[in-house]
Amino acid sequence: MKANAKDVIIACDFGSTDACLSFLDKFKDVERKPFLKIGMELYYAAGPEIVKELKRRGFKIFLDLKLHDIPNTVKKAMKVLSNLDVDMVNVHAAGTVEMMRAALEGLTREDGTRPLLIAVTQLTSTSEKAMREQLLIDATINDTIAQYAQNAKEAGLDGVVCSPLEARLVKDACGEEFMTVTPGIRFADAAKDDQVRITDPARAREIGSDYIVVGRPITAAEDPVAAYERCVKDFLAL
Repeated sequence: MKANAKDVIIACDFGSTDACLSFLDKFKDVERKPFLKIGMELYYAAGPEIVKELKRRGFKIFLDLKLHDIPNTVKKAMKVLSNLDVDMVNVHAAGTVEMMRAALEGLTREDGTRPLLIAVTQLTSTSEKAMREQLLIDATINDTIAQYAQNAKEAGLDGVVCSPLEARLVKDACGEEFMTVTPGIRFADAAKDDQVRITDPARAREIGSDYIVVGRPITAAEDPVAAYERCVKDFLAL
């Protein structure tokens, strides 16, 4: 399973189906139908029906639930998620190679097809100071991310979630074909919010991001469509 091209993914972090669909109504006249991320907030509020509805409307879906549990539980959960026909799902790389292999096994359908499967390395809100003092990880954040990415590759996954600042590091460790999906995207003239390791869309492209995940800079913008189109233009160099 390989990604076909680079793209911008809008993080639909809404608390209800109505809020999400109202937001997406703004994009009815957009030529490029956005790739969407459904995370925990919306999925827990609306359940699998929001996924089915958005798939009916023709959207690609990255289901961002970050599974992290014992291998057997993750395998069974992935088997359920594979039936939703999403395009991308993820786990936490910290769950070990064994867990990631189990996730891949559960996700793969009887006919051999499956969504793209990626693993979260370190959240973009995590600083190296927090990693050392709170998580008791003595390695540097770059060494940790490189090792987690190599573990994901060993498990057979398609790529990882990392900050855009580490996309080149992951490519160097795992090869150019190994996908990098990068949140932590902000316009250069925008607020950082609660993100720590961030950059702008154009720089993310230069470093090596394959997909950028953009939430508040689009969803909270005065003109979300214009913000999305700016992201697309900057990231894809159109």
